Amino acid sequence: MRFLQYVLPLGLVAAPALAQPTSFDSYLALASEWPPGPGSVLVPQEPDAELTAMMAEIDPARIQTIIETLVSFGTRNTMSNQTDPNRGIGAARNWIAEQMQGFAATSGGRMTVEVQTFLQPVVAGEILMPTNISNVIATLKGSVDPNRIYIVSGHYDSRVTNVTNFIDDSPGADDDGSGVAVAMELARVMATHKPAATIMFAAVAGEEQGTLGSTFMANTLADAGANIQGMLNNDIVGSSTADDGTTDPFNIRMFTEGISTSETAADTKRRESIGAENDTPIRQLGRFVVEVGSNAITQMNVQMVYRPDRFLRGGDHQPFIARGYPAVRFTEPHENFAHQHQDVRVDDTGKQFGDLVEFCDFEFNARVARVNGVALWSLAQAPGTPLGLTMDTSVLTNNSTLTWTDDTEAAGYEVVWRASEDPFWTHVIEVGKVTRATILLSKDNAQFGVRAVGANGFKSPAAFPFTE
Repeated sequence: MRFLQYVLPLGLVAAPALAQPTSFDSYLALASEWPPGPGSVLVPQEPDAELTAMMAEIDPARIQTIIETLVSFGTRNTMSNQTDPNRGIGAARNWIAEQMQGFAATSGGRMTVEVQTFLQPVVAGEILMPTNISNVIATLKGSVDPNRIYIVSGHYDSRVTNVTNFIDDSPGADDDGSGVAVAMELARVMATHKPAATIMFAAVAGEEQGTLGSTFMANTLADAGANIQGMLNNDIVGSSTADDGTTDPFNIRMFTEGISTSETAADTKRRESIGAENDTPIRQLGRFVVEVGSNAITQMNVQMVYRPDRFLRGGDHQPFIARGYPAVRFTEPHENFAHQHQDVRVDDTGKQFGDLVEFCDFEFNARVARVNGVALWSLAQAPGTPLGLTMDTSVLTNNSTLTWTDDTEAAGYEVVWRASEDPFWTHVIEVGKVTRATILLSKDNAQFGVRAVGANGFKSPAAFPFTE
């Protein structure tokens, strides 16, 4: 086992000397540089040539076709017809599965498609009769570490004002044809490539009645011991126009829960005791997505929101969080609630209600798909997030000693750090193929993480250390 110490006698990296202020004004000028520490300013990871080419294949016209086809089935309410070939959620399910199977046919056997079906009992006020609910899942098997899994999803069921109305038209263009279009378009583009880890592309149902399909999917995977290291939920990602008519076409919100509902009370107390409330695996996944997903390739800015979801709302990421998996939700920056959960109608003032295709922005939707695509591929091509990371607190010292478990996929490791009040990692230190590093910066003054680096240059999300 190799160790690395950033200590002065070895001539390695130490904290830079702090300039000596001579007045209060000079103190203020230096405030943004505190705490001083080793390493270089973190430069965001950029997509490589293969990933850049893949993202160029994402086609707004194909996204438009997916959404328009889903809308053409009339209603996709979870309880709607499952045997009519042209109308209802069954027709939508079959069409999605056929499309996914077409993508799989181009994969050389790496992609398989499953229609995962279960019988949902009655749920008061939500499900009126026992109902079959189906998730359509395309799985692109990893070539290096197939047991490490990343998921992208949208839900293909839809609703109107009354969630139990399974008769009237329920277009569901934005909510959530747009999210299904993200998952399907990424499945099409990535099917011909070889990710190192496994990627699952899911269109789930029963979301509007309480995330029923995604709960079944999450429980099935968790009960099988699946190693899911990231789940990206896309729900209402198809419009850049707010209810006042203003547009915001280059921002996408990403909701990231803090202390997880799946943590035990003891773990939460331990986390709070070291000031790690903002360093959960979900927040680390979010930081990673911001870093790799906000660039000229995606033409998007990912806006990380410190909240599980919007007020009074929920989504398909939450069942995965409940089973201990890091998961986030993407939603457009400014929602128009006249276009969600509404009967299709025009009121006395001439205002149009309903989730109609005419309100979608397919170029925006394609950019959201690129954010997801860059994040998924970067996750799958990098080594997994380091395991077993701890901070040595056995003695009082102004140094910080980190220890972690080696990963055979990793060519090396980097220590990242930031001031405790900063939202994102700001500095990085290359430490090589080691499992221990001592940094000349006090653990009392900064937040630390360790990320794995692959031989291909892809870097994992950072792990945050608990105390030994």
